[in-house]
Amino acid sequence: MHQPFGFRDETHPNHVCLLHRSLYGLKQAPRAWYQRFADYAKTIGFRNSACDHSLFIFCHGSDMAYLLLYVDDIVLVTSNEKLRQHLMSLLSREFAMKNLGPLHSFLGINVTRSSDGLFLSQATYAANIIERAGLTGCNLVSTPVATDRKLSSKQGRPYADSTKYRSLAGALQYLTFTRPDISYAVQQVCLHMHDPKEVHMNALKRIIRYVQGTLTLGLHITKSSSTNLIAYTDADWGGCPDTRCSTSGYCVYYGDNLISWSSKRQTTMSRSSAEAEYRGVVNVVAESCWLRNLLLELHCPIPKATLVFCDNMSAIYLSGNPVHHQRTKHIEMDIHFVREKVATGQAVSV
Repeated sequence: MHQPFGFRDETHPNHVCLLHRSLYGLKQAPRAWYQRFADYAKTIGFRNSACDHSLFIFCHGSDMAYLLLYVDDIVLVTSNEKLRQHLMSLLSREFAMKNLGPLHSFLGINVTRSSDGLFLSQATYAANIIERAGLTGCNLVSTPVATDRKLSSKQGRPYADSTKYRSLAGALQYLTFTRPDISYAVQQVCLHMHDPKEVHMNALKRIIRYVQGTLTLGLHITKSSSTNLIAYTDADWGGCPDTRCSTSGYCVYYGDNLISWSSKRQTTMSRSSAEAEYRGVVNVVAESCWLRNLLLELHCPIPKATLVFCDNMSAIYLSGNPVHHQRTKHIEMDIHFVREKVATGQAVSV
């Protein structure tokens, strides 16, 4: 750190200002606020989650509480009403807080309670995206992406307003938090944010037209008798017309509830469909390991191995066979960690 130009003290050129209070807008403000909150949370019995540092866990006997922090928004879940009142009173003594009642909205995600569980929706946020795009009265489509061709970065003329394209694509990314049905389509248009073409903007508008007709869709979190982790994965071998990299996707269910999903282009080119599928299995096994550790911290351990469904027999055999074959010896060693998880019983490929 240096003294600012025009305000240098010639007698003490190496001195810097001592910051007594963090203000909004300063780079260190978020870190200082988080550290301030985390230090106090520890004094009242909470501990940080190792899997997610924005999650705080309280456990005392049969009393359990989970606190999720995002900047200055807090979600508090407790095992009983008495514990909730006690923790809220402790937090209110230290911080200026406002009780908004039962959870109904968090970071733009609306929460609707029912006898079966929760329904998460971003209908208001999606309507705002449609209005920003100027497609309020657009014609509806039944699918978010065209199946006849893949988007290429070299086709078509450049789109005039690239800032608008990036803004809408980024907004759609946040919409995928409760809309896994558009994850693949959004991932495809986000690949071209650096140099969008008119054909890419048409694909983005198609997603918005699909969202316009499906505003009522969302994510259901219901009661389930099963507590097993089940994952499904697939890969599109060499599907990218520019790089010939594969696109892999997965979804993970905890009981009957979908809790994690992804669609992402692989970083390296696969020499066979077996390798592409195997890399997809590796991605979902890594996600499953993180989920298992998170559930363990939440005192909900998974006793059984995670079932990973894959439609490629070579990838299934490769996950359990330690022998290196001629066409697989070039695969990086870090990809083969899935064999260790299969051997220890934490994952099973079927």
